Amino acid sequence: DGPQRKKRKSEVEEVDKQLDILAIGTAVGSILLYSTVKGELQSKLDGGHDSRVNCVRWHQDSCCLYSCSDDKHIVEWNTQTCKVKCKWKGDNSSVTCLCISPDGKMLLSAGRTIKLWDLETKEVYRHFTGHATSVSSLMFTTVKPMNESKPFDGITGLYFLSGAIHDRLLSVWYIRSDRKERNAVMSFSVTDEPTFVDLTVSEVKEEPVKLAVVCRDGQLHLFEHILNGYCKKPLTSNCTVQIATPGNDGDSTPKPVPILAAAFCKDKQSLLLVYGNTLQPIIEKVSLNTSESHICLVRDIQKVLSLKTDAALTKVKTPVVNSDTKVLVPGIPGHSTAVKTPASGKEKKKNKRKPGETEESIEERLGALDIDVSKVKTPGGLPQTDSFAVLLVQGLESNDAEILNKVLNTRKENIVKNTVARMPIHAVIPLLHELTKRLQGNPYSASLMVRWLKSVFTLHASYLSTLPDLIPQLGMLYQLMESRVKTLQKLSRLHGRLFILVTQVAASQRVQDVPEVNQTAKLVYEDDSSEEEGSDDEMIADKDSDENWDEDDEKEEQSDEQDMTVEKEINGDSDLEPENESEEE
Repeated sequence: DGPQRKKRKSEVEEVDKQLDILAIGTAVGSILLYSTVKGELQSKLDGGHDSRVNCVRWHQDSCCLYSCSDDKHIVEWNTQTCKVKCKWKGDNSSVTCLCISPDGKMLLSAGRTIKLWDLETKEVYRHFTGHATSVSSLMFTTVKPMNESKPFDGITGLYFLSGAIHDRLLSVWYIRSDRKERNAVMSFSVTDEPTFVDLTVSEVKEEPVKLAVVCRDGQLHLFEHILNGYCKKPLTSNCTVQIATPGNDGDSTPKPVPILAAAFCKDKQSLLLVYGNTLQPIIEKVSLNTSESHICLVRDIQKVLSLKTDAALTKVKTPVVNSDTKVLVPGIPGHSTAVKTPASGKEKKKNKRKPGETEESIEERLGALDIDVSKVKTPGGLPQTDSFAVLLVQGLESNDAEILNKVLNTRKENIVKNTVARMPIHAVIPLLHELTKRLQGNPYSASLMVRWLKSVFTLHASYLSTLPDLIPQLGMLYQLMESRVKTLQKLSRLHGRLFILVTQVAASQRVQDVPEVNQTAKLVYEDDSSEEEGSDDEMIADKDSDENWDEDDEKEEQSDEQDMTVEKEINGDSDLEPENESEEE
């Protein structure tokens, strides 16, 4: 009896040792086994994965561990020897989630599609359609099949639940004996992507499954449903739980407090809620009345979450600000107003009115303050500023289509360049996303957006080149430009052919439109005389021309004499003797 008894004792000790171990998957592919009792690392599992570990699951046999990774493989570990027991390819893409069946003989794995593996043979037992995105949660909802008439093989007839990132529907799947049905039998609808899921397993046929789903928006949704076959319409939550601040201490508006996680207690009625800050979360046990469709719990987390900072670390003194004090925050860069100095020589007007004077109108007061009244009264209803950059940033932050249309539809190159140069760095990426969205629209807006894109890339190239995630940020824009450029050659050919056709048609029309020219001569010269007569005519013509030449010479001499006499009169030489004059002539 003695040795046998000792052996039993050692077995119990080993089991106790294993229960306090926490398995942690790392981004480099190794798995750390951490002892929560000792508060130290117990061992490290290496050599299984080449990439990031996505999920780790303990088997019912406590020395066995399963893990999956981005390297597409599933690994079965022996935690006592810290070695790989078995390794096989789980999917064509990364495997993101695992779940072990209640009897420990089957394993669910999921990337986008879901597979059910037989752990003895390591072969796929069933395929399921899965989700469009990566699965983030997998868990069995039932232990026994609802139809108890058929013999139970440990897996057929069970239901399991799956949730995926960016998917607002949690799907419920049914494991059938045949391989025909691969789609989900029912789904639960939530307000946002599920980040944490917990449920109470249904052990009896009539017992409903209780489901607690925490979403990314900080709300908790509670479902209660008996799983009894196919349901076409997505089921909505029976109860939604939110947490908010009371909103007294100076701040009258209550602020929402995000719920980080929720889990059912052993009694299946009360819940453990984790809320507040991820650095210092608050865990609270709550029993809720689920008959109400919406519950808002009021918790003052400011008093609980007082993160103490060491005063010796900083010399900066924070000013004491009362609730009545208004603090002016620095404005957006680029928002500057011109300060006009008062003209010298003008006396300052006194505020005090003399008795009998009428009060100045608001328009006159604004004129005295050098504010243009036409700028204040805007016909469009939009805020007018000196800088387009401020309007653009406001439009991007508030996603106001009216403001964005006003700014982005400008055609002046100078305004576009100045606006892009003055806008703050943090608004460059949102502007690029907005331009990408508008480029996909009609061609008229695309031609305007290209000017903005050119300015952004020329002025902010150095900033964009420093971004680590530039390729995914500009991927859509790049593909859009590629698709546009591909069709450019074909379009230019088509344009050339059409141009030739149009010019030919226009030329033919011009030829048709030209009026017919009358080809008959207006004047006709007929010459019937002989050659002799012609020679006589030439002689007469020559005599006439000689006489004409003589007359012309005489006229020229007379005009020269007149010119000379005028010049002498001007120069004072008019008193010369007539003999000299005749000689000179």
